[in-house]
Parts: sequence; structure tokens; C-alpha cells
Amino acid sequence: MRNLLIGFILLLTTFLQAQEPVKWSTSVEKISETEYNLIINAEIIEHWHLYAQNQPLGEEAAIIPTEFTFQNVGKDIELVGGIEEGEPVTEFDKIFEMELAYFANNATFKQRIRLINPETPSVIGLVQYQACDDERCIFRDADLGFSLDGNKVSFNKEVDGQSINLIENLELPIKNKDLLNYEQGDSSGQEKDLTSLFILGFLGGLIALLTPCVFPMIPLTVSFFTKQSGNKRKGISNAVLYGVFIIGIYMALSIPFHFLDSIAPEILNNISTNVWLNVIFFIIFIFFAFSFFGFYELTLPSSWGNKMDSASGSGGIVGIFFMALTLAIVSFSCTGPILGSLLAGSLSNDGGATQLTVGMTGFGVALALPFALFALFPNMLKSLPKSGGWMNTTKVILGFLELALAFKFLSNADMVEHWGILKREVFIGIWIVIFVAMALYVFGLIRFPHDGPKKKLSFYRAIFGIAIVCFIIYLVPGLQKSKESNLKMLSGFPPPVFYSIYPQESNCPLGLTCFKDFEEGLAYAQEHNKPILLDFTGWACVNCRKMEENVWSEPEIFSLLNENYVLISLYVDDRKNLSEDEQFNFKTENGRVKEIKTIGDKWATFQTINFRTASQPYYILMSPSFELLNPPQQYTDAVTYYEWLKSGLENYKEIK
Repeated sequence: MRNLLIGFILLLTTFLQAQEPVKWSTSVEKISETEYNLIINAEIIEHWHLYAQNQPLGEEAAIIPTEFTFQNVGKDIELVGGIEEGEPVTEFDKIFEMELAYFANNATFKQRIRLINPETPSVIGLVQYQACDDERCIFRDADLGFSLDGNKVSFNKEVDGQSINLIENLELPIKNKDLLNYEQGDSSGQEKDLTSLFILGFLGGLIALLTPCVFPMIPLTVSFFTKQSGNKRKGISNAVLYGVFIIGIYMALSIPFHFLDSIAPEILNNISTNVWLNVIFFIIFIFFAFSFFGFYELTLPSSWGNKMDSASGSGGIVGIFFMALTLAIVSFSCTGPILGSLLAGSLSNDGGATQLTVGMTGFGVALALPFALFALFPNMLKSLPKSGGWMNTTKVILGFLELALAFKFLSNADMVEHWGILKREVFIGIWIVIFVAMALYVFGLIRFPHDGPKKKLSFYRAIFGIAIVCFIIYLVPGLQKSKESNLKMLSGFPPPVFYSIYPQESNCPLGLTCFKDFEEGLAYAQEHNKPILLDFTGWACVNCRKMEENVWSEPEIFSLLNENYVLISLYVDDRKNLSEDEQFNFKTENGRVKEIKTIGDKWATFQTINFRTASQPYYILMSPSFELLNPPQQYTDAVTYYEWLKSGLENYKEIK
């Protein structure tokens, strides 16, 4: 465990300084008509190490050994023995603090195979490996091709004729694709969303400051910088640098998700809509909540904090960095659940890694601000409230909020799989119970393990309790089937209105008529000579719900959608399986072949093929003859959306 943090730091450095230190090549040695040696050579650039398949410490090693796999084993080929490798260097590694086996400069691996199918023209393999130098590590994989007949190896073997036909059927003959590249200037909605996320992250950081893990450290740390730095100017500069490092550390936590995003644009959406990952988030948030309630402490290993604390004594810039890292580690029991909320919330939205970075930056700024501010104005320290029971109250209230958020993730899984467990009214009912319990706690009617002696209800606590009661009253209409049940302030959090225990006119947003299959919607549009609103959406898409409940619900917009357009809503996260004759393989831009097995997979691929995007919500206006009526639209405000719909309708009338 002690090496995990070091490994994580090295991993973060990788994303900042990515390069390809290992180049792979292959050759084939024929032994007989049915047996071959597959030879793999790795050229390793100077100062880098490629780790061997077998390590002295086996599974306890902190690195990833080199691993090879081959396709069609047992069908076309049989592996004869294991992979032979050259003699690696085995020595003590100072970074990982253990004995490791590695290759430098070059390495050769050899796998003997026997043909089961004599007509096999080639073998395709995959290598997964880790390579490090003295400063950073990279984790990569690479495709390997071995030609047995002398011809070029094709990596498209998995994309069969049926797949090609189905992919071709998904391609639309769009007539004016230039509109897809049109800069709409509608990014204000997205910028506003990012600004909101920064503010939410900032508020999360401010809340973390009020917890018992962080608040007592403010005067101690500021006093250290102002009194121990030799002079006031140096003390201020050190405190500011300390704050900068805090911001950098929390920003760095989002870097791996940018790497994932660059591998495949839809990967974060796939993560956010994965049923079992949402269930795991639900369990984790319940775990976070009971930690805040005081039933147990959520901490990182104490050795991590001790190691960082001792490193902070080295002085200078390095020492200040490790002081900031120590703060991040020792305050984890309070900040961890808040950061977990930012992570899970960002993965549940279209912006993915960008949103996470913005939120993390806001969190780091709020956490760093008092250290720099009080270093500049040390007299303000006297105005800080004294530590006390109010900090534990803050933690418990956060626990209730974590509990409420937990059911959001269970709701995502429920909608994606269509379990029907957490219909909208059930979800809102659970929230009412949670916030009633929070109100009872604030008014002192229920207690938790770390609460101090019961005191007289303060003015501010009473006001906060009344605010919670007002919120509960706001939630109550959501249990009914009425116009007031929309709860626009919470749009995107509860399940959509049509996912209800009450009978609905349709299973489409706001009771509109919609199609959830493109071919069916297209046929209807052609029959009735109406333009199409193509809506790429998702069951777990928060911004999609906000658009439906806050924008589509506007009378003028609802009227246009209901009377003038054929709405085709394609859910890219629908986990219902396609029939076997509809399933196919699709080769992505990075060369990988992925299996398209579910309805959501199909529509996500449909969006990628035709519109080169993986974001939701994503709206297209087109004629039944595949002519785009105007540029695409995404998350935006009601006025912009209304004008967009009107212009599309006017353009359609001109081309009819």
C-alpha cells in the first residue's frame, strides 16, 4: 500500500508528459507446416525500462508486468508452452522500493504456436505493458500482427459482412453536412454550466473548510508561514505558494479522466450509465453518509500522511508542496466524500473530464483561499469562529446530503435497466424522508455519536431548520400527478415525469408523441410530410432532463414540438439487448473493434457515424429527405431553443 501514492503521482505525470518509449515489431519463424514461432521485439528508448512478465515479488509488485494475449486460441491456433523472454535485469528499484525485473534498450519475446486450422493466414495479438524512467511511468497496450502466409495482416477480421451491412444501414445520406461544422455561437449555455460547476466545486471547498478535519489547520498553518519564514514578505509568498499547490493537487486528480476521454469520446458516458457502476456509487455514497454521521472514520493509511509530513520538512518549494499534499491526505475523511460527489456528478454529465477539472479547481481554490488570505491579513485570524460542535453538525448535514445523492445513482441504474423500482414519486418520497430526518436533527430531536451535549437552539440553526422544512413542502407536490409536480428547481435529479407510478399518456417527455426508433420515426415523418427533431438523449442524462422539464415545457416550445415536428428520441444508454440479427461489431477511430449489443450502443454508434459527436443532449432538425434545416443545438436556454426551432420550421417550408 505504501507505494500506491508514489505510483499514482507517477501516473499523473504521465498524462502531462505522454510519449511512446517502447516500439514493437513482429516476425515469424516457421518450424514446420503446422508450427511457428511468433517473435516479438521491443525497442526501448534510453533511460526507460520495460518490466518483465514475471516479477520477483509476484502479485505484491507495485508495477504492471508485460502481458501478451492472442486471438482465436483453441479455434485457429494452439499455444505451445508459455512465452519465452530474454534475461531481464533484476535489481532494487529506488522509486518503488522493491526488487524488480526489467529490460533496457531492447527485449525479445517468443511464443510457439501450433495451427489447428491449416488455412489460418495470420495471428493477431495484444501486448499490455508498463514502462518507466526515473520520473514517470506509462501504461499502454499495442496490437501485434503476425503474417503466416507473407501477406499483410488485416486487423479488421472481427468486422464481418453482417456488421458491414448493419453499419451501412446506419449511415444517413445527409445532403448538407457542412452545417455540422458550423460554429453556432451557442456555447454560452455550456460556459454557464461550467461556471455553475466551478461555483458548486467552490461551495464544496468552502463546506470542507468548515469541517473538523480542515478548519483547525487554518490558523496553525498560517501562523507557521508568517512566523517561521524569517520575514513577512517571504511568509506571504510561501502561504500563496502553498495555496497554489493545493489547487494543483486537486486539479491533478482529474487528469486521468482526460486521458480516458481522449481514448474514446463516449467512454465517460459509458462509465456514467453503467448499471453496476451506478449501483456501486450508491453503495459508496451510503458508506460516505454513515462516515459523516460519525459511525466510523474514513481515512487514508496513516503511513501516507506520516511520509508526506516528514517530506515536508525538507524545506523550500519541495517542502511546501509536501505540506499541501499532507493537508489533502489528513483531511480526506472530510473532503473524500465531497470529492466523490464531484467525481460521480461529473461522470453523470456530458462534460465529463472537463466538468470534473472545473469542479476540482473550484474546490481547490476554496480550500486554498483562506491560507493565502489570512497570510496577507493575519489580523483577520482573530475574527475566525472557534472550533466546536458546530463543525460536527456540518459533517452530519453533509451526511444527509450524501444519502440523498446516493439514491440519484440508484435511480440512474433503475431507469437504464427499466427495473421500475424507483419511479419518480418513490424517489421524491425517499428524499422527503431524508430531509425530514435532517430537519429533526437540526432542531435537536435526533442525535448522532459525535454530537456534544444538547444545547439551546441557536437563531441560525433555527433559520436553517425552517429552510429545510420549506424545501420539504416544495417536494410534496412531486408525489402527485399535477402541474405542480414538475419541480423545475430539481430538474435532472428525480426521474422524468413520465417515469411515474401514475398512468401516462405516453412514455415520452411531457406526454409528447415521440418515437424511440429512427426508422419508425422517419417513416411517420415521410408519411405526414413533417420535419424531424432528432433528440440524442439518455436515461441518466441530467442536462437532457433539464432541457425537457425547463425548456420543452415552455408553452411556445411545447406547441412547436407537439404540432410541427416529429420527435425521435434515441437513448444512447438504453441497456436493452438488441436481437442477435441486429448486433454487430464497429471499428472505432482508434482502430479498436467494439461489440454493439444493446439499443444504447446502436444509437450511440448511429450518432458517432453521422454527426461525429458523443455528447447529449444533442438535437438535429432535418427534413424526411435528410436535409439539415440548421446547425445542431445542444444544452441551451429557452429563448435560443425557441428561435432555433422556428428557423428550422421556416427553412423546411422553403425547401418543401
